[in-house]
Amino acid sequence: MAAPLAIRAAAWHLPERGVDLADLPELATLDPAERELCLTLGIDRIRADEELDETALALDAARQALAEAGVAAADLGALVVVESRAPERLMVSEATRLQGLLGADAALTFSVGGLGCVSITPALLTARGLLAADPDLEHVLVVHGSKPSTPTRYRHPVTVNGDAGQALLLARAGDLRVLDCLQESDGAYWDLFHVPFRERPVADWREECRDPTAYSFRLALETRDRLRELLRRLLERNGLRREDVRGYVSQNLSTGGFAFLEEVLDVGLLPACRDNLRRYGHLGPVDVLLNLDTALRRGELPDGGPVVLINASPVAAWSLLLVATGGDHEHTYQL
Repeated sequence: MAAPLAIRAAAWHLPERGVDLADLPELATLDPAERELCLTLGIDRIRADEELDETALALDAARQALAEAGVAAADLGALVVVESRAPERLMVSEATRLQGLLGADAALTFSVGGLGCVSITPALLTARGLLAADPDLEHVLVVHGSKPSTPTRYRHPVTVNGDAGQALLLARAGDLRVLDCLQESDGAYWDLFHVPFRERPVADWREECRDPTAYSFRLALETRDRLRELLRRLLERNGLRREDVRGYVSQNLSTGGFAFLEEVLDVGLLPACRDNLRRYGHLGPVDVLLNLDTALRRGELPDGGPVVLINASPVAAWSLLLVATGGDHEHTYQL
C-alpha cells in the first residue's frame, strides 16, 4: 500500500519591508543590456529585510504553521530544514539552531538541499519516508528561509531574489495531499551558477554564470525535453489525461520563463504565478507552494485539483509534484 503524504498546515513569512525593482541599488552598476533585462523580468517589487536572516524567516513561518494546526513544538516528531544557499557561518548547524529557537527539543532534526529551488521536493520525499518508516511519528515539519546568497538581488540573466520563510506541517492526512512526485538532475551543470567567495569580502560576492550560452540554449533545450517527459510519465502512471489536470503552477523566475514553460508543455499557468512574481520576485524553494496557496485562496481551483507543480533549477534539477485538495482525488502513487 502506498505511503500517504499530506500538508496539514502551511504558513509563510513575507517581510513587511520591501523595495521596488526600479530602486535596486545594483541597477546603477549594470550595463545597459543587463539593466534592460532586469527591468523586463515582470517583477515590480520584492520583499527584503536585511535585519532578518534565513533562520528568523523560517522560525516565524514555523510558529504560524504549528499554531494553525494546534501542534506544540515540543511534541513535534521531526524537523527537516531545507538548507540556505549561504549559511551565516561555516561548520555550524542551522537546523539545530532552528530546533532550539522553536523549542522542538524532541524532534529528529536535520537538513536537506543541494538542488536550489528543487530542494523542496527531496524535503517532501524525506518527510514521506519518515512517516512511512515510523508508525508512531505523527508530524514532520519542513521549513526554509529564502534569502539571496550575495548582497545583490539581481541574478543576471535569471531573476531577482526576495526574502521569505516557509513552513509545511506534513502528516498522513490533511487538506492538501501530495499524490506523486518525479525528480531528475544532471551533474553537467553543477556549477553553472556559482559565487566565488574565498578571500573576498562579503560585499564583493557576486553570482556568476560559467557559460551564458549553456544557460540560455543548451540547458533550455534540456529543460524542455526533461519536463515534457516528466509530465508524460507523471500523468501516465497516475492514470490521468491532460484535461484531468485542473491547473499548473510554476516557480517564479520571469514572465519569459512562464511563457517558455507554457509553450514547451502546452499548458496555461494559474494567474497566481504571474501575480506573485510581480509582487515578490523569486523565493527559491518557497515559490511553488506559495503560488498554489494563493491560487486556492483566490478560487482559481474551485474543485481542488489535481494540480501539477513545476520546479526547475540551473544546477540542473527538475521536479514535478502532483497534488490535490478535492475529495475525489484519493490515489497516491507508490514511489
